[in-house]
Amino acid sequence: MSEESLQQHGGCQIGGLPRIQCMSSSQPEGGQLGICGIVLTVLSYILVIVTMPFSLFFCLKIVQEYERAVIFRLGRILPGGARGPGLFFIVPKIDQYKKVDLRTVSFDVPPQEALTRDSVTVTVDAVVYFRIQNATVSVTNVSDASGSTKLLAQTTLRNMIGTKNLSDILMDREGLSAQMQSFLDDATDAWGVRVERVEIKDVRLPVQLQRVMAAEAEASREARAKVIAAEGEMTASRALKDAADVMAETPSAMQLRYLQTLNTISAEKNSTIIFPMPMDFVSKFFQK
Repeated sequence: MSEESLQQHGGCQIGGLPRIQCMSSSQPEGGQLGICGIVLTVLSYILVIVTMPFSLFFCLKIVQEYERAVIFRLGRILPGGARGPGLFFIVPKIDQYKKVDLRTVSFDVPPQEALTRDSVTVTVDAVVYFRIQNATVSVTNVSDASGSTKLLAQTTLRNMIGTKNLSDILMDREGLSAQMQSFLDDATDAWGVRVERVEIKDVRLPVQLQRVMAAEAEASREARAKVIAAEGEMTASRALKDAADVMAETPSAMQLRYLQTLNTISAEKNSTIIFPMPMDFVSKFFQK
């Protein structure tokens, strides 16, 4: 949009944001302040010049590197947007300024208790990181940018919980955080606030539901353990069958296995040794 069209509509565009009212075009070049405004401005400048250098203590202000100053002259924002960082000049009595902190602010969203889409009561708390991106817009478009962002974060978290199942909340926290950040960033763009990050801290469930879920998980683990044990028994029985077939083909293998068993028993320092007798050898004594 050109400068002429902006002056006709009484607005301007700052930082790629939509045009807002009462910006630099509200400070006129040729008497749009009115007769009273012009007279007060001239008298203020004369008073500053006459009271030099004492007036410099009231006219010179300093803002830090992380701050910006939005100056209002007779209730209208001066052209050029926010001032700072460093030294800037104001006219006493007709100029007022407001400092805006541009540093990133983090706050804890109070635990929000709500019903999920599958009718489960959960309590979720989060952390939101945001900063003021446009000082002029944050002063003119909203009375308390920080407080409004905090309240919006609480209501947004409750709304997000209502649209998700319990399994989605527990398993996809990053997706929930990204969705909440995108919604907050779009909503606070008109306030000059940039939401940088949202993190879900904790998801608390009722005690009874925790017990039910623990019992379900334990039963599932026991079922898997039984299946694994059964598969192991089946594999072992097949291996024993193959070993028995090999021993049946070679009679001396049984004797070697017996000697190996005796060696294992003697290494354990046991006093009892089982000595198997072949049935063919014992049957001869029974016949006598």
